[in-house]
Amino acid sequence: MTVLRSVALFVLAALAEIGGAWLVWQGWREDRGLWWIAGGVIALGAYGFVATFQPDPNFGRILAAYGGVFVAGSLAWGMVVDGFRPDRWDLLGAAICLVGVVVIMYAPRSS
Repeated sequence: MTVLRSVALFVLAALAEIGGAWLVWQGWREDRGLWWIAGGVIALGAYGFVATFQPDPNFGRILAAYGGVFVAGSLAWGMVVDGFRPDRWDLLGAAICLVGVVVIMYAPRSS
């Protein structure tokens, strides 16, 4: 159950961070206004709290592993929201990053 909780928290963090950054992008680059930017800032702030709920107590490990989730999540967000079509190298890179997440977070360790 701990791994499932951790994965769910990574997904929630990715939605908050990537969604927040996308809202800021839309507000600034696409001229949608300050409310979009404000929503993005709030979502980015929420992202900062999500990591604190991870079961592992090591900040560096959590953020390092989350980096891989961010890479794959950013490509997925682009596909779903912006119609981006990743090429095979994008997909390979994301897969490598996700393998890194598994190694960093879920490899057996001695206590």
